[in-house]
Amino acid sequence: MPAAKRRAVPTVERITPKIINWFQREARDMPWRQTLDPYGIWVSEIMLQQTQVKTVIPYWNRWMKRLPTIEKLAKSRESTILKLWEGLGYYTRVRNIQKAARQILQRHDGRFPNDSRAIQELSGIGRYTTGAIASIAFDLPEPILDGNVIRGLTRVFGIAGDPKSKVVNERLWNLSSKLVSKTKPGAKITNKAPLIFSGERSLLNQGLMELGATVCTPIGPSCGSCPLNRECIARNEGRIDQFPETAKRQQAAQRSFVTIALRRNEEVFIRKRPKGLVNAGFWEFPNLETTTEHLSPKEVCRTLFGFEAEPNLIDRFKHSITRYRYEQAVYQVTAPPMLECEFGEWIPIRLPKNKPFYSPQIRIFKKLGQ
Repeated sequence: MPAAKRRAVPTVERITPKIINWFQREARDMPWRQTLDPYGIWVSEIMLQQTQVKTVIPYWNRWMKRLPTIEKLAKSRESTILKLWEGLGYYTRVRNIQKAARQILQRHDGRFPNDSRAIQELSGIGRYTTGAIASIAFDLPEPILDGNVIRGLTRVFGIAGDPKSKVVNERLWNLSSKLVSKTKPGAKITNKAPLIFSGERSLLNQGLMELGATVCTPIGPSCGSCPLNRECIARNEGRIDQFPETAKRQQAAQRSFVTIALRRNEEVFIRKRPKGLVNAGFWEFPNLETTTEHLSPKEVCRTLFGFEAEPNLIDRFKHSITRYRYEQAVYQVTAPPMLECEFGEWIPIRLPKNKPFYSPQIRIFKKLGQ
């Protein structure tokens, strides 16, 4: 009988050039891949956290057109940056971007630092984002590790255990470091116009992310088109669906709210969320949480505005923020004559261009405009 064909064992020496060569051929065209400006790359990395590429592209384009420099970002009003971020969610990200921009003005004369330690000292920039910016913008040999990279590495190398555990996570970071250590500094590369890459470190790290996003997907990975399919332990052992191992997710906390869209002719009443609350600085339709106190819509109206009415239900939907699951019931109420509301503003029933709203509130505007 013929001898069984030996399977290739994954090694960093073999995998690094395969990822680089594959990415040079298969890299998707994205606007932030057409520049080596560290500011634009930084903005893209922050926007891409918890957000899909197709969603980010128009936001990034609008942001860079309105705030093309770090100085313009640092000196912008909060309402401006919140409006540009409106609908992207996870709004702490945008506040940290502006805080970091101001730090760059103070500490680095407005120039984005090209030192990894200085990058990681900026607000809102952790280990992964540091590695991404440093390698993509400056071709520095810094490792990266995000969800896409974790999925690829655990499958290819057959790494068991929860990637969020300290031991497994550090093992993955070490592996990422070994991969990038096999790249060549200042290597001559061929760019695929209009894309621009700073070097092999950029190609490797973006290739690792790209592979997880487009080929080594959570469900139904395209193993036949993967450049690492011969080495992949999970594929060779028929255990792709077992990697990465994830701990059981904590059950989401349920919260309920009643929102009142108070109308006066062709106007609607809104208020601004105060500092210290989630989504502070954004505008919203007045609401009350009814998770524990099961207030009726009529009681909510009386509590918020001081009068009783029979609210008309116009929408009911669910949405999530981090570990919370929200249920929103939205009621439309006509304001009585001479009603005084001192804690907000009356505006026309259309989404304002100069006031930021978070996603559920934008949905309510669309509902009112039907």
